[in-house]
This record gives sequence, C-alpha cells and structure tokens, in this order.
Amino acid sequence: MLRQDHRPGEKLFLDWAGATIPIHHPDGTTWAAALFVSALGASSYTYAEAVEDQQMANWLKVQRNAFEFYGGVPQLLVPDNTKTGVTRACLYEPDLNPTYQEFAAHYKVAVMPTRPRKPRDKAKVESAVQVVQRWIVMRLRHRRFFTIAQANEAVRQLLPMLNNRPFRKRKDESRASLFQKHDKPALRPLPASRYDLSQWAQARVNIDYHAAFDGNWYSVPYTLTGEAVEVRSTPATVEIFHRGKRVASHLRSRERNKSVCHDEHRPKSHQAHLEWPPSRMIDWAAKVGIYTGQRVNGILESKPHPEMGYRACLGIIRLAAKYSPERMEHAAERALLTGAVSYHSIKSILRNGLDSQPATLSAPPPRLSPDHENLRGPQYFQ
Repeated sequence: MLRQDHRPGEKLFLDWAGATIPIHHPDGTTWAAALFVSALGASSYTYAEAVEDQQMANWLKVQRNAFEFYGGVPQLLVPDNTKTGVTRACLYEPDLNPTYQEFAAHYKVAVMPTRPRKPRDKAKVESAVQVVQRWIVMRLRHRRFFTIAQANEAVRQLLPMLNNRPFRKRKDESRASLFQKHDKPALRPLPASRYDLSQWAQARVNIDYHAAFDGNWYSVPYTLTGEAVEVRSTPATVEIFHRGKRVASHLRSRERNKSVCHDEHRPKSHQAHLEWPPSRMIDWAAKVGIYTGQRVNGILESKPHPEMGYRACLGIIRLAAKYSPERMEHAAERALLTGAVSYHSIKSILRNGLDSQPATLSAPPPRLSPDHENLRGPQYFQ
C-alpha cells in the first residue's frame, strides 16, 4: 500500500459521519441531524458541524463554515462521490454539480472526488469521523438538544479538546500544534465576500412559458417555450438562464403551487387579455345594445371567476358583427326572457331566425283541476 504524504495546506478531506445527533421538538417528535466532518491533510486538524440534512444548501454551507474555521482555503477539496457534489461518478473524470463548481470557483479551490468505493483515498477524514463519533457524539449522547444551534454550540465546545488532545504515539504534538506549524501558514486567504449559497437546477419551459422550480412556476419570455433552461436560486431570488444568458429574475416564493410571472414575458395578446376587467367587457357589449350588455353581465356573474366567461362574451360580441347589432340585440332580449345564459343559446337563436319573432312571450294558461267527486270545496272546512 502506498503511503500518502500530504503537503501543508494542500488538501481538505470531507465526509458525512455515520452517527447523527437527535434533535427533540417540543411536540415530542425527534429527528436526526446529519454531522459533517472535515480534516486537513498535513495536520488532521478537524472541524465538525451538525445540519438539518445532507442537501446541497447545507453541503455548501458546512464547507464555507469550515474554511472560516480554518481561517483560510486549501488548494484541493477531496469529498467522496456524494450526489450533492458529484452529478456522475467516474473513475477517470467525474462530473461535478454546477452549483458545486460555482462554489469552488468562488473560493478558487479545486475539487477531486475520491474514486468510487475507495475509502482509502480519504483515510484522513475516515479517521477523523471515527474520532468525532468517539470524542464528541458519544459525549453528547445523554444530552437533549431542541435546536440545531444548541447542538452546534455543544460541538464547538468539544472541538478544541479533540484538536488539542496529544497523539498517542507523539505525546508532544497534537492536531492543533501541527495545524499552527504546517497547515495554517500554507492556507490561502479567504475571499473578500462569502459565497451566497446559490443552487443550480435544470428545467424545461412549459407551454405556458413558465419553468417549474421548488414547487412553484417562474415565467420566462414566451419565445422560450419548450426550451431547456438552467435555474439559479439563492434564498431570496430565482434567476433563469438560457444558453448562458440570464433571461429572467424573480423574487423567490416560499409558498407552494404559485405562479410568479412578469407581464413582459407574456405575448401581446395575453397582456391585452389580462388588461380586460369585467366592466370593460360589459361596456363593450353595451355598445351593441342594452340587452346585449345585460346578457354579457349575466354570463360574467354566473361564473365563479369573471375571466371564465370572457371567451363566451367575446363570442357574443363577434356574433353581433356577423349577424348585425340589430339582430344581436333582439336575440339578447329573447335570451333574457327565456333565461338563456350561454353563447351557444344565443347563437342558436340567431341561426334559426328566432330573433325575428316577437320577444314578448305569452304566459301559459292557468291549469284548472278537473271536477271530481272526491274534491272538497271551501264549505267543507267551515
């Protein structure tokens, strides 16, 4: 087996511990917090932090916090082939997640995932994980934590003890002393600004010129319908890119199943359609005649939402152009008397020429009961 010699400040090894820290909610439920561990190659100086899960946002956050804990940036990150960091694992050329690539570019650090199923490639952090589980997790097993912040406060208090503990075979040295001597002077300085923890995702623009992301829909220019796009999100914003060019930017919605749209992304016809309030539709119909306006108003009021009746009302107005305003007005008057409330009913009146018949409908004659021997007259009840 080849012995690995690590140059100061060169590599930082990363991994998730197998052990977790239970977080107790006031309602009695308990969930397991994931535990991140990192160790520098030359000194084995160790960092640990508990987070809610192992998803991308937390994967980047713990590495950013690790850099700040060490006070500098190494040349190379060595994670395993976790799905949050590696899109496609490969022995020779693994594909990194675009978000992880952007994170590495911000800190000017290279990323070299370990070979699949080769734990010896990150033996440093494998050893650090065992030490953290033995010297931190085991010491906290009888304590109850109700928030991640409480758990991390306890972890931070135990980290100095772990790093200052003398090595078994080198009593005069520890992780902390080797860090101060070798790794710390060799680390590169932190950038002027922190990484903003943005994430990247792939999406395809739907027929309604919206791209789905995180349970919501965000608009793009309608000309991109059907196109593949990239979505870059931060805790506050959602940006959409097409072929490397930003085509949309939105405030991120924290609701679910919500459509977030800019009017300029809509076709002109859709913009005009949405600018029509119900009153505008009624006024337009009233120019044909008073009965046409009343009939359009009745259609809009019969719908759960006025917009559901827009097409029927437009159809009625176009019937006036086809058959003449006079015929339309007579048909609308007849429809009001008969209670017809649909576009198809009015179209049928015009097509069959019923608008030319008298609009006043005679009431049906009263129905008289036939004489019968069992019928009782008013005198029976006196």
